[in-house]
Amino acid sequence: MNTAFLQTPIDYLKGVGPNRADLLRKELNIHTFQDLLNLFPNRYIDRTRYYKINQIQQSNAEIQVIGVIKNFKEVAQKRGKRLVATFQDETGTMELVWFRGHKWIKDSLKLNTPYVIFGKTNWFNGKFSMPHPDIETTEDHKNGLNNGIQPIYPSTEKLTNKGISNRVVSKVVQQLFLETKGRFTETLSNELISDVKLISKSEALLNIHFPKNQELLAKAQLRLKFEELFFIQLQLIIKNLIHKTKIKGFTFNKVGTYFNTFFNNHLPFELTNAQKRVLKEIRADLGSNAQMNRLLQGDVGSGKTIVAFMCMLMAIDNGFQACLMAPTEILSVQHYNGLLEWCKKLNINIEILTGSTKTSNRKTIHKDLESGDLQILIGTHALLEDKVKFKNLGLAIIDEQHRFGVAQRKKLWDKGISNPPHILVMTATPIPRTLAMSVYGDLDISVIDELPPGRQAIKTVHRFDKNRLNVFKFIKDEIKKGRQVYVVYPLIQESEKMDYKDLMDGYESISRDFPMPEYQISIVHGKMKPADKDYEMQRFAKGETQIMVATTVIEVGVNVPNASVMIIESAERFGLSQLHQLRGRVGRGAEQSYCILMTGHKLSDDSKTRLNTMVKTNDGFEIAEVDLKLRGPGDVMGTQQSGVLNLRIADIVKDKDVLQHARYYAKKVLKEDPSLSHPNNVNILNTYKALSKYKNIWNYIS
Repeated sequence: MNTAFLQTPIDYLKGVGPNRADLLRKELNIHTFQDLLNLFPNRYIDRTRYYKINQIQQSNAEIQVIGVIKNFKEVAQKRGKRLVATFQDETGTMELVWFRGHKWIKDSLKLNTPYVIFGKTNWFNGKFSMPHPDIETTEDHKNGLNNGIQPIYPSTEKLTNKGISNRVVSKVVQQLFLETKGRFTETLSNELISDVKLISKSEALLNIHFPKNQELLAKAQLRLKFEELFFIQLQLIIKNLIHKTKIKGFTFNKVGTYFNTFFNNHLPFELTNAQKRVLKEIRADLGSNAQMNRLLQGDVGSGKTIVAFMCMLMAIDNGFQACLMAPTEILSVQHYNGLLEWCKKLNINIEILTGSTKTSNRKTIHKDLESGDLQILIGTHALLEDKVKFKNLGLAIIDEQHRFGVAQRKKLWDKGISNPPHILVMTATPIPRTLAMSVYGDLDISVIDELPPGRQAIKTVHRFDKNRLNVFKFIKDEIKKGRQVYVVYPLIQESEKMDYKDLMDGYESISRDFPMPEYQISIVHGKMKPADKDYEMQRFAKGETQIMVATTVIEVGVNVPNASVMIIESAERFGLSQLHQLRGRVGRGAEQSYCILMTGHKLSDDSKTRLNTMVKTNDGFEIAEVDLKLRGPGDVMGTQQSGVLNLRIADIVKDKDVLQHARYYAKKVLKEDPSLSHPNNVNILNTYKALSKYKNIWNYIS
């Protein structure tokens, strides 16, 4: 079928017309024949079975029966009348009931003519009845496309109110199939179709809308899911290949004095095998002449920062500057403080730039950056300001990538002088493999999947509010051993007053149970001035206070190895990734650490799943998989990235096997034919070219 024909506006399809077209555009975003073709049903009703009247059960299921109408009668009721028909087959009789449209129904239906009726049955006065049945002659039923499994299409209240029922949509789709004769352009190669054992495109489209049986429906769904995911993967992999061949990076030829001095004399602990592997992968990128674009995943406390610092040292050894951008001031300060000691030992000039940096300091930083005297700059979004100019930025590291958008990454690119800097994106929020393959498929991915030696797994327990006295006793025992404790309250933007009250109530009750001078308590929340927050954080970090009461401002950032207990209040109000991040604030020293999840008794099923997952595992990737199942890809990715995954038919959680298959074959096709110029791949190439023009993958897949 000519693809241009499918771009015809929906107004021109028989049975649509301007009014319906307008509604379909507004309500379902259907502008063209193509859009209608890709309005896939979201469920199906199996109409392959016909019941006899004496087989009907009191089950409220939708069923179909063949029989004839013997007579009509009108029955008075409280408001108006109802029309009742006696419907009969060879095994018995039932009633058909209509509460409106009497005259039209009486005129359109004939007595003693075989009809197929379909609908839900009610048991009333010792007889089955079917209100407002779908009804068609057996002849029309045989000739219709959907006499097997019936599609139920997405709809809205407005469409239903304006008379555009599921039946109308189904009829319009049938009309489209008649006009196209059900023939559509193939998008995959014959080789791929036979390797993956898929049905053809035309067969798949016919059976997604009007499946003849369950088996053909399953084959149609598999074919269309594979195709959707295959072209997404193809795009991402091609983007990565183009990146590597077209975008030149600075070549870091040597591992020099700074790197070797640090590695031999100042490394605070033996690197894990995972850290060594990741460093090797990054070194290979930096040594090639392509720009590095790599995602570094590692669980909380797995040692990403030291890997990042060693990459910075490679940049400095090769005469370049490096920068590290973090999403919050707290996190930037922590990175700066952590790296400052090492930089002093190596005589490296390092500075920090955030929103609260004084103007006089800013001027010095800007001057030293441009002259090249400043070798490492740590900071927040402040690094993206136009005034911030580097002499020769060679490496840009972005921490907690999901907090930044693509536009911000692009701004950092533009800070490079002749070439863009190498980009290393870090995240402590493990991304499930399926999501990483779909959203970050154009980045190379490295994973640190091993904790440093000597770290013990954090013990996590769930306790109800009634156990609070026991929990407080446990805290006192830990403080006696010289340890410190976090108590975290939820923060939900819409209700800052309520959260503040929660926090202050909690602070007061803890102050009563842990009185001064025996105990010292710090408090940190979003309403405090940065300087006050810092002061309280520092007191806790120095061990001057034993308990830190805080909102989630401490989710990322504070590193206090002596803190061994994390208490999360109203834990049911937190998401899984947040709970995991908060738990990662403890367990940073050699001592056994604990995470206690406090909740009330009323818990939803999702809350129970989250709490059980936390108690059961410390593995961030396992937690991320559960989170993805509970929340779906859009929520997990956050607003910056979720647009990538507006999928029509595939579901990256349920269809992860199809996704892995699709990625494998996309790589295979490109490995054998990188430019897709082989005659076998002409369908794939044409579809890929069309895809490049459109944002929505389904505008061209047909």
